[in-house]
Amino acid sequence: MIKRFFIALYLCRPQRSYAVFRFLVTVFLLFRRRPRWLLWTPLSPTALVENIRSLGASFLKLAQVLATRADFFDQEYLQALRQLHDRMPAMSKKHRQRAFQRAFPTPKVFADFDEQPLASASIGQVHKAILAASGKTVAVKLLRENIQFQVRVDILLLNLFLKIFRPLFSDQTRHSIESVLQAFSLVIRQEVSMLQELANMEHFSQVYAESGIRFPTPYKDYCSDYALVMSFEEGTRIDDVAAIQKLDVTFSQLIRQLVSFYTEQMLVKGYFHADPHPGNLLVSPAGELILLDFGMVSRIPKSMRQAMIYAVKAAYERNFDLLISATRKMGILTEEAHFDTLSSVAESLFDIFDSEHLDSSSMQGLAFGVLEVLHDQPFKLPQDVIYVMRVSSLIEGLGTQYVENFNGVKDILPILKESLPRALGEDRLLVEKLKYEFLQLPITATKARKVVELAEQGDLIVRMAPADRQYLLEQMSKHLRTLGWLIFFLGGAFYFQRQPQSWATYLSIAALIAAAIVMLKKKRH
Repeated sequence: MIKRFFIALYLCRPQRSYAVFRFLVTVFLLFRRRPRWLLWTPLSPTALVENIRSLGASFLKLAQVLATRADFFDQEYLQALRQLHDRMPAMSKKHRQRAFQRAFPTPKVFADFDEQPLASASIGQVHKAILAASGKTVAVKLLRENIQFQVRVDILLLNLFLKIFRPLFSDQTRHSIESVLQAFSLVIRQEVSMLQELANMEHFSQVYAESGIRFPTPYKDYCSDYALVMSFEEGTRIDDVAAIQKLDVTFSQLIRQLVSFYTEQMLVKGYFHADPHPGNLLVSPAGELILLDFGMVSRIPKSMRQAMIYAVKAAYERNFDLLISATRKMGILTEEAHFDTLSSVAESLFDIFDSEHLDSSSMQGLAFGVLEVLHDQPFKLPQDVIYVMRVSSLIEGLGTQYVENFNGVKDILPILKESLPRALGEDRLLVEKLKYEFLQLPITATKARKVVELAEQGDLIVRMAPADRQYLLEQMSKHLRTLGWLIFFLGGAFYFQRQPQSWATYLSIAALIAAAIVMLKKKRH
């Protein structure tokens, strides 16, 4: 307990607390496109990266999330953040021995344990070992000492500063930043629990058993909250171009399998690997895709999945109404957004999906132009959409390595189109669909009658997207506030008019003027 107290003091020391403050001020200023706040200006891209590195594990993970937020940062900052890799120096011998003893109280679990880690990251490091009981080669993921406590302290620091900044944020800014930090807090807590990663790995293997993707096999008897023991998977990183070209597999096969797999995760099942980067994807000597690291796994609700499906469908069908409806269901736009602006944004999106001549940089330029237009609109990117963007970024990055002038939309969209009917449940045979719809007719008629009855009785409930509901409540609140002031001033005017004192007349006139100002202000808005 005393040790943890001193660790907390060290993590909250003034220099580090100020570094957290500068980090959040920079995010706030960049998101709001402001040059300064009081005495502070945004850190430069290089200084921001150095600031994040000095803050350690939790903030490196947060930077990986922020590196996908094209709605927060311009290209210069995004490029700098993407250079941040979750690589850390290996644990010292003393720290590694303590972490090992905590995870494996019985020292004779392994016949051999390679002290040199295969990989070392902010959360832990991976070693190659041989089990004493079976002689099998395994990978051992060892959690860093005190990392769970450090993560909890860092989340407390972030939330503390966010509460301090809250009065400075508009609703749009606050909701966007808070949603990022909430998603990050949830994911980082899961990632520092090896038992949670074990559960994720087992569930993933069951849900996607027929996907054609290989997953490591865990050895549950040796696992704990401090270590994960799994089968050792031999393979080449998917971004190692020279090594992949020697295998009996083509890039088009790999990308098709990868896109189909992530489409299945995000649009069909809704249970997905939320940390896609080349280090987590291997290609076996036989050409199989191998997925590693299940610390960051998340779910997308069915309503969000359907909205994303219809947004993609609308974009390649150039269906403006369907696109607006889908983006509102996703919570990206509210009713307050201007129709003319949305129309121009939709046309830009349609151009991205239509053009077969755009290279990667041209398409990225168009995408940034869309985000720039949307920045002043009541617009935010939900975390679920950010996960999709991370996957897109991975595929785009791999594509540009293997194919000159790779166009992600042009090359990926045909695969995505093939998967949409299955995601929408439209892959049944025509006879099956007709049979299904015929059997649903009595239920549909009953539901229609119930809607009419509820409307007649005044009990009909209309469900709205959260963003639209919030907008409606805010507008009603403004109207009621204005009405309240109007009643107050008019009531005061009539009250003072009935008083015999001479000063009451002046107060009555002042109250009427105040009521008129309230009305004019309301008319202007």
